[in-house]
This record gives sequence, structure tokens and C-alpha cells, in this order.
Amino acid sequence: MPRYRLTIEYDGRPYHGFQAQAALASVQGSLERAVEGFCGETVRVHGAGRTDAGVHATAQVVHVDLRRDWPAATVRNALNALLRPQPIVVLAAEIAEPPWHARFSATERRYAYRILNRVSPPALEQGKVWHVKKPLDAEAMHAAAQGLLGHHDFTTFRDMACQANSPVKTLDVAVVSQQGEIITLVFRARSFLHRQVRSMTGSIAEVGLGRWTAGDLKAALDAADRRRCGPVAPAEGLYLTGVGYD
Repeated sequence: MPRYRLTIEYDGRPYHGFQAQAALASVQGSLERAVEGFCGETVRVHGAGRTDAGVHATAQVVHVDLRRDWPAATVRNALNALLRPQPIVVLAAEIAEPPWHARFSATERRYAYRILNRVSPPALEQGKVWHVKKPLDAEAMHAAAQGLLGHHDFTTFRDMACQANSPVKTLDVAVVSQQGEIITLVFRARSFLHRQVRSMTGSIAEVGLGRWTAGDLKAALDAADRRRCGPVAPAEGLYLTGVGYD
């Protein structure tokens, strides 16, 4: 039974997240229906990460096991044809040998959060960025974000509904940069807690707005108290941009 590794991108706006849900549109459910339309098999598509409703991906990784040995390019092309006109595209497909697993074999997840920092709202990128009217200090945001790096209890930035066994995670990269009106926050770690990136982003933005200092952000982290988290950034600015494997 061949296992197919698929790299996909999607616009998260029409979906109630990645995970399949009864009677609700999801990325996983759409992929599974496309596979069934292609080869008649009822399958489970396994993803490297479960993005929330409205969150996008430029390089999500999934896998699916099929009974027949199809060329990888055939699988990619057939799924893309069946997914139209939904905003989900299979960028690449290849054969992966078990026990490789899209989720459990992953050693790193990469996320980017995009903020449009200007007075006027977005037109072309509506639903693709967080619109912040007031000026943000991207350099101050970057400096403050360095206090989040390393091995910590991230309870402050953990959603109350998170099902992870432990709030302790290691954040490897936190970079804030600005190009024109777009401020981008990049985070890399082996794994993240539920809504950790959006929670950290919202708190880092408080520094950019001058409401918090870098010390306030670090104190919030050290408190390990969800009540110390700043406003949680909205889903529309978040992108899963890559998954790393050994």
C-alpha cells in the first residue's frame, strides 16, 4: 500500500480549519473527498498541523495511503482537477515509505504572521492580513520577541482548549521584519500549542503599539498565566509556511 506525501497550499477563509468536521467545510474533508473521487477509496488524510478556521498555508504537508500504486504526478494532477474551484492546491506529490508520517515525523513547523500597518483597510488582501491602523514599531517588536526564544512553559500563550500534554515548548526562531506597509513575524519550533503563534503575535503587537515593554512581554511569559496574555491576533494573518523533516 503506497504512501503519498503531498505538499499543499490553501486559503483558509472558506474552511472551519484543517480538521474534518461533520457538516462543516474543512481542508482535510475536501482532500478526502477529492481522493475518493479520484480512485474510489475512502481514506484518512493525515496533516502535519491542524490549522484553525481562517488560517492559511503555503506549504502544509499531508500524507495518504492508497491501495493502488499510482505515479505521484498522476495523484497530484487528479487531486488538483477534483479540488477546483476550491482554494486548495497540491503543489507536489511523492512516494514516502512508512513509517514516515506527515505529523509524527515532523521535526519543525514554520509559521508567518502578516500585519498590514496603515490607516486604510486592505482591498486586495482582505482576509489575508491583520489590519492594524496605529503605527507599529517593528524593531521594538523584534527585540521583545527575542525574550520568547528557548525552552519555556508557554501557558500564557496557550489557548484554554489546547489538548497538548504539556505547555513546555522550545521556540527556536522569532523574527519580526518590515517591508513597506507589511510587518511579518516568523516563528519556528518543533511544535506549537493551540493558538500559541496568534497569542504571541498579539502580545508582541502590544510592544509595537507602545502599550507594553519588552520586560512586560517577558514577565507575561514567565508568569505562565493565560490571563497575562495580550489580545489574541486574528486568524486571517497566519500562514503555515513549512514543515521540516530529518
